[in-house]
Amino acid sequence: MIAITPYEIHQMQPRLLEFTGQMLASLARKDQRATAERYVRGLLGEGRRKSMQPMADRLGIDYQQFQQFITSSTWDYTAVRRTLATRTAPMIKPVAYVVDDTGLPKDGDASACVAHQYCGQLGKTTNCQVAVSIHLATDTASLAGNWRLFCPTSWDDRALTDPAKAEAARRRREKAKLPDEVRHREKWRLALDMLDETTGTWGLPRLPVVTDSGYGDVTAFRLGLDARGLGYVAAVSPTLTAHPPAEATPVTPPYTGRGRRPTPRYRAKAATLGELALAVGG
Repeated sequence: MIAITPYEIHQMQPRLLEFTGQMLASLARKDQRATAERYVRGLLGEGRRKSMQPMADRLGIDYQQFQQFITSSTWDYTAVRRTLATRTAPMIKPVAYVVDDTGLPKDGDASACVAHQYCGQLGKTTNCQVAVSIHLATDTASLAGNWRLFCPTSWDDRALTDPAKAEAARRRREKAKLPDEVRHREKWRLALDMLDETTGTWGLPRLPVVTDSGYGDVTAFRLGLDARGLGYVAAVSPTLTAHPPAEATPVTPPYTGRGRRPTPRYRAKAATLGELALAVGG
C-alpha cells in the first residue's frame, strides 16, 4: 500500500468525506460513520503498522474509539461490501473475477477462525486466519469486491464429533463473538457462494473466472462454474488425471443377453495432465 502524507490527506479531505459517506451510508449512527472515516484515514496514512493502536496514535485520537467500532459496534458489513463493489465496478470495468485466498498470520489463538493452517503470505503452515475473496479485475486494476472468512472445522462445534472439542469450539466462538451462521464450509464453496451473490443479488455482470490450482484442482468447483454458465481459466496440478478428447466420453459395450447389462466405461485408463500435455507437445 502506498502511504499518503498528512498534507495530502488534508487536501483530499472533502473527497474522502464524500467517498466514505457513500460507502458507509448503511451504518446506522453518525458516530459510527465518523469513526469509520477516521479508520479509513488511518489505513491510507503513513506508518507501517495498520493495526488499531498505532493508527489511533498517529491520528491523535482515543484508541477506544477504534476498539469499540471494530469489536463491538453492530453494523451490516455485507451492505458495505455491496456498496463498494457496485459503485466501483463501473469505474474499473472488470473483465474477470479472480478467485483467491489470503492468509493472515496471527500470534495468538483468540481471533475468530484462527487455526494452524497453510498461509500463502508466508508460504508455510502456521497460525493464521484465511480469507477467501472475489476480485474485480482488469489488466491494470483490481478490487477485492467480496470476501469471506474461512471457518476451520476446529471452530465449528456442529462439525465436531468429539464432545470435548465441540464444547471448546463453542467457548471460542462465544469469546470471539462469531455469528451463529458462520460455519465450516470449504473454500471453493465459499467462492461459489460469493459469485452467486456478486452476479445475482448485487447485479454485477457475469464474467469469466480466473483462479489458481487450489480451486482449479477441485472438480466440484469447476462443475459449479459450468452449472452457472461461467467461463473460467483455472490452473491445475499436472498430477490430476483426465482422458484425451477422443476418449473422454464413456462407451457402453453391447449387451449380450446374459448377466447384468453393461455400464458405460472409458475405453482406456486416464493419464495425468502432465502426460497429456507432453503428448500434445511432442
